[in-house]
Amino acid sequence: MTDDKKFDLILFGASGFTGKLVAEYLVGSYSELNWAMAGRNEDKLMSVNNDLGADIPIVVLDSSKPDDIDNALGQTRLVLTTVGPYQLYGNEILGKCAQMGVHYVDLSGEPGWMHAMQKHLEKQNKVEQELCIVVVLILCLQTWVFTIYRI
Repeated sequence: MTDDKKFDLILFGASGFTGKLVAEYLVGSYSELNWAMAGRNEDKLMSVNNDLGADIPIVVLDSSKPDDIDNALGQTRLVLTTVGPYQLYGNEILGKCAQMGVHYVDLSGEPGWMHAMQKHLEKQNKVEQELCIVVVLILCLQTWVFTIYRI
């Protein structure tokens, strides 16, 4: 990790259903975290800020625009994306994270895409020191929910 990054984390997809839940959790549980919310629509992101009663920095990021991706990834150590389906919207983000050494976390439950991206990145020799975590939620959600409600 370098010290020249503006943010510890950028939450991509913060105005979507799952993204809002993650944003709410970050605001409530990690007040010391230096993070930003990202998405295509600045107005929707501002609305999330208002709903949360927070003043989280906003980064406009459209995954189909390489300049947006470069700008966002240049500012952070880690991208947590809730924008799926990942086979449609994740290729460029994950590829650039690997290329730029930015850590990547998503909620994918798309094993075909995950395998294809792993092979593609290995073939391109783009994976350096970053950490890529996919399927964080999908594989553990049932156990987590069961545990929470049984305690």
